[in-house]
Parts: sequence; structure tokens; C-alpha cells
Amino acid sequence: MALIRPELSAAIWRWREVIVAVGFAIFGFWLIWLGGYLLIPLGAIIAALGAASALMAWRRLRFAQAVHAPGLVEIVEGQIGYLGPNFGGYVGLPDLTEVRMITIQGRRLWRLKQNDGQALLIPVDAKGADRLFDAFASLPGMDMGALVAALEPEPAQSGNLLSHAAPTIIIWRRKGRGITANG
Repeated sequence: MALIRPELSAAIWRWREVIVAVGFAIFGFWLIWLGGYLLIPLGAIIAALGAASALMAWRRLRFAQAVHAPGLVEIVEGQIGYLGPNFGGYVGLPDLTEVRMITIQGRRLWRLKQNDGQALLIPVDAKGADRLFDAFASLPGMDMGALVAALEPEPAQSGNLLSHAAPTIIIWRRKGRGITANG
């Protein structure tokens, strides 16, 4: 017999990174409260690191989605791969030129465009898609706030019920790369 309800246990497990980071921040504040020439600066450093870690863990938690789509996302040595039943492929992080959020027939997908023009579509709710947060964080100039905001639920659309496509959201674009037209 379990002492903790399964729902509560699952919630604690899901929030574990945030809980640990907040615990470090509280420990840092406790050291500051104790006072002294050594403990105050040490506590301030620990509290700042704990708060920053808690913020990143909270963003990563918001990035994670429940798994509903078929397929598997894998990230190995700077290469993002999606292995799905109907489509899939690989893209290297150095070759990535654009990250978009698109909606096709009510399903949200990451659209990762390479410098040669090819694109890889990855469902937001595929297994392992939460690992994309750290991969996207390593991209130069990535706005992590915009990345997390792209995953917010879309407002209900009124009007034509037959329209299955929503506008795309450009989240990141590599500066100084791309195809130029020769005039």
C-alpha cells in the first residue's frame, strides 16, 4: 500500500527539478539569515544559483507536453532526429537555420529548417520532444521566453470550421545564413 496517492506522486515527480532548485534557493537564504562575512556571500551565491535553476526548470516543465503523437525524438551529439510512422529524419544543430511552430489539421508541430532548404517536422507531443528544450537553448540568440510562449494553448478560433491551418510562428532564425537570390 502506497502512502502517497499515485496522482500526487506523479505530480511531485514531474515537478522534481523545480522543487530541488527551490530547496537550494531556500538553503541559500538560510545561510544569509545566519549572517557572517563568509555565510552571507556564500548564501547569496547559492540563492541566486537556486533561483536561476528554478526558473530554467520551470520553463523546461512548461515545455514538456503529454505524449499523444506517435514517433520518437532523439538527440545525439548535436543532431536532432524524429522517427515517426509516416515521416521523419535528422537535422544537425549547426545546419539549423530556422525553428517554427506550425499547426496542421489541429496538430502542432515544430518545423526545423536546414540551410539546404529541407525541413523536419516534429509533433510537439511526440515522445522525447521535451528534450528539444535543451537543444534549442544552445542555439545562438534563442529567446527562451518566446520558445516557451509558443507552447501556450491557442485561443479558440471562431469562423470557418473547415480551416485546419493556423498561422506559423517563427521562433528563431539564424542570423547571416540562408539562400540569397542573384539578381
